[in-house]
Amino acid sequence: MASGPGCPGGTLGVLGKILRYFRLDFTDAPFGVAAGYGSVLFMSDHRAAVRHHTLRTGIVEFDNGTGSIVSVPCTIRDVSGTGARLQLNSSLWVAEQFTLVFSSGLRKDCRVAWRKGRLIGSAFADGYASADEQAVMMTADEQSRHRLGIGARVRAARETRGYTEGQLAERIGVTAAFVAQAETGEADIPLYQLMHIADLLMVSLDGLVAGPAPGPEDADAA
Repeated sequence: MASGPGCPGGTLGVLGKILRYFRLDFTDAPFGVAAGYGSVLFMSDHRAAVRHHTLRTGIVEFDNGTGSIVSVPCTIRDVSGTGARLQLNSSLWVAEQFTLVFSSGLRKDCRVAWRKGRLIGSAFADGYASADEQAVMMTADEQSRHRLGIGARVRAARETRGYTEGQLAERIGVTAAFVAQAETGEADIPLYQLMHIADLLMVSLDGLVAGPAPGPEDADAA
């Protein structure tokens, strides 16, 4: 590599400086540049830590058709009250019906909703995880997003049917303040109340709890 004219130290000198920057050697860098680069690194480390916390390991178990149980390690990329998005750690085939084993020991029977390479969208066979199960298998952030999604769908259904918060509250036996909190994701709606709301607003329980079924494109963004 030839040294460029007018470039102190030539191209090799420039590359040397770049390498020093990536080793956090800011001896030759202005204070503002060093501080700014350090901030970027800090934010990257923070995002990586959050990501690591969200991505959990699990096991996919299924009968291979001969009576033998096959166990495939996986990464649980995202969890909701109705299913999970999984990334298999190998290219092994997985049956349409399987059991997802969480690191806590919780076992959930699942069915495959969609596939894309090693990515699998799974739906819980029993339809909806209980509050206790959600607390075990979902992160606090996932639980918050789940509540927010349910609340938004309840509000949309309520407004479509022409009910006010007070009218809906009166019909399901709660306060208007609770409905307002539930619709903004600040309060959990018990399953029996969700069933009552679904019947009253003439929508499906699945529609309130899960909304549109997630597809492979959603997994790519996870």
